[in-house]
Amino acid sequence: MAIVINTNPSIPALPKFDDKRKIDVRYMLIPPYASAHIYWNTKINELVYDIEEPLLQDYERDILEKLEKAMVELININVAVENTLEATTEYIDKTARLLIDELNIRMSNETYSRIFYYLFRDFIGMNELDPLLRDYFIEDVECNGVDTPVYIVHRAYRNLRTNLAYTDIDKLASFVEKLAQRTGRYISYAQPLLDGSLPDGSRVNATYTKDVTSRGPTFTIRKFTKIPWTPIQLISMNTLSPEMLAYFWILIQYKSSILIAGGTASGKTTLLNAMAFFIPPESRVVSIEDTREINLPRENWLPAVARTSIGVGKIGEVDLFDILKNSFRQTPDYLIVGEVRGKEAFVLFQGMASGHASISTMHADSVDTLIRRLQTPPIELSPTLVNSLDCVAIAAHAIVDRKETRRLREVVEIVNVNRDGTALINTPLLWDPTKDIFFYKKQSKVFERISARHGIPLEKLQGEFVVRTKLIYEMYKRKIFEFEEVQKIINDYYKNPIEVLAKFNIEG
Repeated sequence: MAIVINTNPSIPALPKFDDKRKIDVRYMLIPPYASAHIYWNTKINELVYDIEEPLLQDYERDILEKLEKAMVELININVAVENTLEATTEYIDKTARLLIDELNIRMSNETYSRIFYYLFRDFIGMNELDPLLRDYFIEDVECNGVDTPVYIVHRAYRNLRTNLAYTDIDKLASFVEKLAQRTGRYISYAQPLLDGSLPDGSRVNATYTKDVTSRGPTFTIRKFTKIPWTPIQLISMNTLSPEMLAYFWILIQYKSSILIAGGTASGKTTLLNAMAFFIPPESRVVSIEDTREINLPRENWLPAVARTSIGVGKIGEVDLFDILKNSFRQTPDYLIVGEVRGKEAFVLFQGMASGHASISTMHADSVDTLIRRLQTPPIELSPTLVNSLDCVAIAAHAIVDRKETRRLREVVEIVNVNRDGTALINTPLLWDPTKDIFFYKKQSKVFERISARHGIPLEKLQGEFVVRTKLIYEMYKRKIFEFEEVQKIINDYYKNPIEVLAKFNIEG
C-alpha cells in the first residue's frame, strides 16, 4: 500500500468571531494525519491552538523508537531532503519496510500508516514543530525555552498558546542544531546565536545555551509567504487605502526613493513586497538582505543575501555594505534593501543622491526618530544625503474594534532636512485611528519634485493619481486578489493604459 502525505492541503476560509469564547475551529495541516484545533479553553480562560496528530499505543511507540534508532544509522538525510516530496516519501517508506523485515516486526497497515507519519515528520520535516511550519495561517512560531509552551502568531486569531512544549533541554538543543543545519549556518557553545533562513525562506533566530537565555535554547521562526500579499489584499484588510497605493505607484514609476519605517512585525516587509508590484515590468531590480524575506516573483530580479563568517574571526563574511557597494556595478533600475541598520546606509543614500530609485525598511516609529537614527552613530549621515529621500511610510500596530491589526499610519514627504537635524515635512496621506479611515491631502511636494525632474505638468500627475486610485479601488470591488492577475493588470497598464481603463469602465 503506497503511503501518501499531502503537505499542500487546500486553505480553508476561517470564520470571524466577535466573541473569542465562541471560537471552535478545526482544519487539516498534513492530511490525513495532522490538524489544528483552535478553541476557547475554559480552564485557563484563553484561546489556544492544539496540534492534533495520530495517537500511538505504548507498543507502537516502542516500534517507532526502534525504527528511528535504526534509521539514523541507515538513511542519508541530505539526499532525502534535497529530493522531491514523492521521492523522499518513497525513500523513507522503502527504508522503513526493509528495517521492519530485518527486525521481524509484525504490524497492521493502520499501525504502519500512523508510524510512517512520525518517521516522515522527524526525518524529513521539522520534528514536533512540523505541523506548525506547514500551517498557512501562522506568521511566527516562538519557543522561549524548556518547560514553557510554544506560542504562535496566527493571521486570523493572533497570539495563541499551543499544546507543544519542550521538556528535555538536550532534545531542544538538538532541534536548534537541526535548525542551524537546515539554514546552512553553525551554532555551538562558542557561537551560541543563530540568524538564518530555512530552505523555504522562513527566517530563524535561535540561541543555544543557558548562559545566553536562562530557560535554555530558544528559537523564533518568522514564516515565509511563498506568494506575497498583493496590494489589493492589503486594501481588503484595511491596512492602507487605494489613494496610498496610487501614490506609491506614481512615486515608484518616476524612480523616487521610499523608506518604510515601523516597529518589529508592523508589516514593513509585507508593504515593501506589495510596493514592488508597481515596478515597471522591464526594469532590473537588485535586492539586498541579511536574511531572505523579500519575495518578488519577477524575472529581471537579482536577489542578494549577506553571508556570515565561518568560525572565529571574519573569514568568509560578506556583509550588506560589501554587497551594496557591488550592486551599483550591476546597473539596477531599482534597488531594494531589506533593512538599513549601519554603515550600508551611507552607500544607499549616496545611490539615492545619484538618482538610483531605492526602497528600504528601517526600525523607527516616527519620522523624527528615523532622521535622528540616520544622523547619529553608527550611521551618521549628513543632512545633504538625508535630503535625497523622497518619502517615509510609517507602518504601525493598531487596535481596531478590540482586535490587533496593522495600519499604514502616515505617509510623510521629506521637504528639507536642516543642518541641526530638524526637518520640514509634508503629510499627504494619514490614518485616523478614531474612525479607522484614511485621509488624503491634495498637495504633494514629491509630485511637485517629479513634475520638475521629468517635465510633466502637475495637473497631469494629479489626474493620473485619481485614475489609478479608481483602478485600484475597482480591482478591490471586483475581488481581484490573485498574485498573477494583479501583477498582469499593473503590467498591462504600463503598456496600454487606455485598454485597461476601458476594461474597468474608468474614464482616463
